[in-house]
Amino acid sequence: MAHKQPKPLAMTLGDPGGIGPELALKAWQAYQNASKTSAHQGSDMLPFCLIAPARIIAQYADILAYDVPLIPVSDISQTSDHFANGLPVLEIADNGAAVIPGVAAAKTAYMVIDSIKTAVDLTRKGTASAVVTNPIQKSALYQAGFSHPGHTEFLAELAGPGTIPVMMLANSKLRVVPLTIHIALSQVQSALTTDVIVDLSRITATALSRDFGLVQPRLAIAGLNPHAGEDGAMGHEEQTIITPAITRLREEGYNVIGPLPADTMFHEEARAEYDVALCPYHDQALIPVKTLDFHGGVNVTLGLPFIRTSPDHGTALNIAGKGLARADSLMAALKIANQMAHNRFGTGTKND
Repeated sequence: MAHKQPKPLAMTLGDPGGIGPELALKAWQAYQNASKTSAHQGSDMLPFCLIAPARIIAQYADILAYDVPLIPVSDISQTSDHFANGLPVLEIADNGAAVIPGVAAAKTAYMVIDSIKTAVDLTRKGTASAVVTNPIQKSALYQAGFSHPGHTEFLAELAGPGTIPVMMLANSKLRVVPLTIHIALSQVQSALTTDVIVDLSRITATALSRDFGLVQPRLAIAGLNPHAGEDGAMGHEEQTIITPAITRLREEGYNVIGPLPADTMFHEEARAEYDVALCPYHDQALIPVKTLDFHGGVNVTLGLPFIRTSPDHGTALNIAGKGLARADSLMAALKIANQMAHNRFGTGTKND
């Protein structure tokens, strides 16, 4: 029987004025260093291909004096053949816009968007296992006419009608899903509904089962108010919104606990009781995950018809091109994409 060729990971450019190009170069170096110390010579991890104009990556390699050979590929399927010898780069249209480290420019927006579209297209066609995105600078994209609130919403549009994207932040110690995201705290009460909780919980449970190998994932839902409302003494949303959602989910067969007081559900013993925490508002979810492992955080978009992971940080324009960027989060994003591809397609390695 012929060996099934593993599909590589498609990595996007991100904002070329930010740290994305540097992180891609460092990630390739980290792969090579790992292969030298591994009995498997690095074969457990899926290789990645950078979707970008090669001249931009060459510019950063030169500025940073990184010894990373760039290997142009005409098809992403060539990635595995070349990865041991250099960073495969799948060329996209280059409008020649100047790239200055530390400066996010609207003139480079076309390349940023084209990289994302290409990576998604390759993954949806099955020639790549997953999309791993580098950080984008939304302000520069907005100047160029980008109409989406952010990365996630754009990916949802590319996925097609009816897609409900769910943002999960994950690291070595915790997974969290904010049930409301980038809205004012004053708007959370009206945005948090029983149906929202049920829908996002279903998507989360399905993804954890399919892509993370959890047969019956354990969901913990945090309360909105201090002490989870304390039986209505500090608010009624737990009784009128959250508990009805939990009841419905349990009736559907999901393993759910809550509503839990958010101030006592993130210590080590409490975290052992669940696989993911779903929290009513943004900071309630992100503060604990970033406190526990700031540099190893990964943004995973659930609910898409393709796998997408991303480092959980921004473009860091203030240190771009200085060799100071840490690749920890991008490496963690590659590892989780690899794990998800293993569970969904049987390629890569489980990497629990």
